[in-house]
Amino acid sequence: MKKLDRRQFTKSSIAGLTALSYARVCAAGERIRVGFIGLGNRGDQVLDAFLQQSDCEVVGVCDIYSPYVRFAASKVAQKQPAPEAYKDYRQLLDRRDIDAVVICTPDHWHALQTIHACQAGKDVYVEKPLSLCVAEGRKMVEAAQKYRRVVQVGIHRRSSDFCREAAQLIRSGYLGKIHVVRCFHIQNEWPKGIGMPPDSQPPADFDWDAWLGPAPYRPYNKNRSFYRFRWFYDYSGGQLTNFGVHYLDMIHWALGVHAPQAVVAMGGKFVNFDNREVPDTLEVMWHYPGDTLVTFSQFNASAAPASARSCDIEFRGTKGILYLYSRGYEVVPEVITPHEFYARTPLDRSLERRYRQGAKPMIEPKKGVGHQETVAHVRNFLDCVRSRAQCHCDIETGHRSTTATLIANIAHKLKRYLEWDADREQFANCPEANRYLSYEYRKPYRLGPV
Repeated sequence: MKKLDRRQFTKSSIAGLTALSYARVCAAGERIRVGFIGLGNRGDQVLDAFLQQSDCEVVGVCDIYSPYVRFAASKVAQKQPAPEAYKDYRQLLDRRDIDAVVICTPDHWHALQTIHACQAGKDVYVEKPLSLCVAEGRKMVEAAQKYRRVVQVGIHRRSSDFCREAAQLIRSGYLGKIHVVRCFHIQNEWPKGIGMPPDSQPPADFDWDAWLGPAPYRPYNKNRSFYRFRWFYDYSGGQLTNFGVHYLDMIHWALGVHAPQAVVAMGGKFVNFDNREVPDTLEVMWHYPGDTLVTFSQFNASAAPASARSCDIEFRGTKGILYLYSRGYEVVPEVITPHEFYARTPLDRSLERRYRQGAKPMIEPKKGVGHQETVAHVRNFLDCVRSRAQCHCDIETGHRSTTATLIANIAHKLKRYLEWDADREQFANCPEANRYLSYEYRKPYRLGPV
């Protein structure tokens, strides 16, 4: 992909000001025409979800790795007319007959491509995490608002019936006061992890310089490309943003909050079995409004469950616990009532035993079962492209949930307890930490005005 110099970037931004004048409006019964940018791994999964929608036509596919483009084009051609293939996403955005684009590129490309798509008058489905830094996310929100674009962030649990039911249950007070929420990313990658391949030449059909884009130049390394980029801070926030964004978004939803008050994190490469940069062992704690302690535990060298139910998220209330899984939830009632707790004394254990023997659950157990969330999330996006309604995970929501994880990485980097001012999107007690809310793009790339 040919680089843009500063003049070209400026022209691109100015051209975007007129984008709304040629943005298509889909008539009833007309197919929504979609272009795909990024087709590896998650991009292929999201493509499958779009191809299940009868009112959607994939007319363009784009990736800098030729085999991905060929595979995606052949998959689309089995169900629809063959799409046009592109290597440079800007050529896809130049098409005036495309209504929306799907961005499933590595995290460090999300901001530029989303902003350029909004300037080109396209609605956007962009994968999570929304951005690589807080400043990028805010610029993306501003672009969506300025150009009046429908944007769905790929935090697909927002379109899950069982997650919606669980969030409503928690917000209703059914579990009592939620004082602790724990979430987990646990798997044993020992002894080799992602390995330690040496730097080498990139594959002949892979444009490494274009893949790097705004990220700092590094020699090609197999682990820095494709899915394994998530283990390197130049392109991702690690598993904290990869899995943590899903969890923190669900926690925000269930608690009815949008940002923490403070964060602290500890961990590192404690097992150190490969050339990753992100921790293999990490504990994060956030203090949320209403005095709820939220923790994220990342253990990548042991697979034993950290929760009684081997769940993704554990909401601990005074009346019971809700365990959230990838495909459902379960409520386990608490059996010690507040009266029993305050009635017992250190000198009367027999009284405590009698209370326990006669105790009854304060709430009824409940369960919920899930379905294909990505398909439902895509369906919601296409419906909103037609109606111009707000998506289940609109860009402001996605930005706030991504921010919670990004500031945790900063706390870990600086080894500091950081207080967060969500209105100003600045740290209140550490000016040094504010320097990490943005980063300098590699020339000639620049975030620029929207």
